[in-house]
Amino acid sequence: MKKVDPPECPAFRRFCKTLSLKEDAQLIEDYKKVHAPGAAWPEITAGMREVGIIDMEIYILGSRLFMIMDTVPDFDHDQAMAELAKKPRQSEWEAYVARFQQTSSEATADEKWQMMERLYKLDR
Repeated sequence: MKKVDPPECPAFRRFCKTLSLKEDAQLIEDYKKVHAPGAAWPEITAGMREVGIIDMEIYILGSRLFMIMDTVPDFDHDQAMAELAKKPRQSEWEAYVARFQQTSSEATADEKWQMMERLYKLDR
């Protein structure tokens, strides 16, 4: 069997994070609605792009969330998260979505979402 190299990808950094939602079926359904296409507040998505987040996806299994965050290549995670926390309406958004999450309403996005460690990567 011939080895096939993956296509060249544009340069970016990827971060994977996890967060737990409250074990409440209705709250989980409501959380999904808050994150439906076009439902996130425009100031929030604009702020993410301003700090260097190129793309973000969130997956769910039960009450566990998994986030894939692609950023510009020179992204400084800690600096960007501190800058994001100061963006317009960001603290209001975090307090709003905290009602679904196993966290406090005062927590920043960086305090809520826990960084995951990569265990495996397919060799080229």
